[in-house]
Amino acid sequence: MNFLDHVEDLRWHIIRSAFAILIGAILVFIKVEWIFDKIILGPAHKDFISYKWFCALGRLLHYDAFCLGDIQMKFQNTAVTGQFMMSLSVSLMLGFICAFPYVLWELWKFIKPALRPSEIKMANGIVFWCSLLFFTGVAFSYFIVAPYTINFFGNYKLSPMFENIITIDNYYDTMSNMILALGIVFELPILVYFLSRIGVLTPEFLRAKRRYAFIILFILAEIITPPDLFSCLLVFIPLYVLFEISVYISGRTIKAKRKREALKDLE
Repeated sequence: MNFLDHVEDLRWHIIRSAFAILIGAILVFIKVEWIFDKIILGPAHKDFISYKWFCALGRLLHYDAFCLGDIQMKFQNTAVTGQFMMSLSVSLMLGFICAFPYVLWELWKFIKPALRPSEIKMANGIVFWCSLLFFTGVAFSYFIVAPYTINFFGNYKLSPMFENIITIDNYYDTMSNMILALGIVFELPILVYFLSRIGVLTPEFLRAKRRYAFIILFILAEIITPPDLFSCLLVFIPLYVLFEISVYISGRTIKAKRKREALKDLE
């Protein structure tokens, strides 16, 4: 295939991916009012399931701070087309999340013909693992990080004279950015695996830079959580565990690569 044929092939993969996202968005849009109230605004409701989990855990550990207070937050719309455009934004975002495995599969179909059999074998199960990590990051953000973030900022007041009246745009942007960001961050082990396979990363390098990774991950956790230590640790610990898993994956990958090279030299 020449360059234009590759471009044409890519165009059809993008079209099919966009069509899958559109189908997901249409299905979401049919029930968008219920989805927005029960799912998007879920962490803003005092009966959200995560608050029950946290409180049950707090009673088990005899730590009352896990039981979060009622959220003192109201919402408003400040634009004529605001609520309709929000419906479209929510539908597209959730449509993309639902279609994520298919979009990955289309990307894999485009890349696969250019790979050697050994490289295809190396990437076996890539769509499944990338999707699993992405959905794990989305679920962690929605059920763990979002409730603490919304509860903290919803109840934070500089003065009793102030009332938290949040625009739906601001609330949605906070939720969507946080959820998608953590979904992407959770792909770190996959990225480290491939960079290790091509020799860009080594476990020795990652171990040597562990202290810098510790600081960077802590700063990242501070950015995407409220400014209190517990919420920061709530995000930092899983991110650091992901880093250590990535170090382990890099070590196994490099070890297997060196073993194959040694066998090849013996031949």
